[in-house]
Amino acid sequence: MTKHMLMLAFVVALAHAPHVAPAADAVPKFDIARNCKAEVADSEGIGETLDSCSRDEDKARSELAGQWSQFSREDKAACIRETSADGTPSYVELQTCLEMSADNKARFKGKT
Repeated sequence: MTKHMLMLAFVVALAHAPHVAPAADAVPKFDIARNCKAEVADSEGIGETLDSCSRDEDKARSELAGQWSQFSREDKAACIRETSADGTPSYVELQTCLEMSADNKARFKGKT
């Protein structure tokens, strides 16, 4: 077989392979401890503690893991960028962003 025929066979095999979500399409891994230290430092006087922040982040991560496939790739990518922009990505912020995007889509879908 020539190189071109091998390449064509490879492309055809890929086209007929079952669709598998890429590894990148999983809940991202954020450094909760680092994020919470920054969050607590920025929230002096409002009662936020490392423990409460960590609990909130763990809860949001767990909930996102169960809901992840329900969100569009575009929304996930946009929300990850948005919640990571300041260098302290947060599962709570990511969850809020994704839920707001889903709510907006549902609202616009109802108007059409």
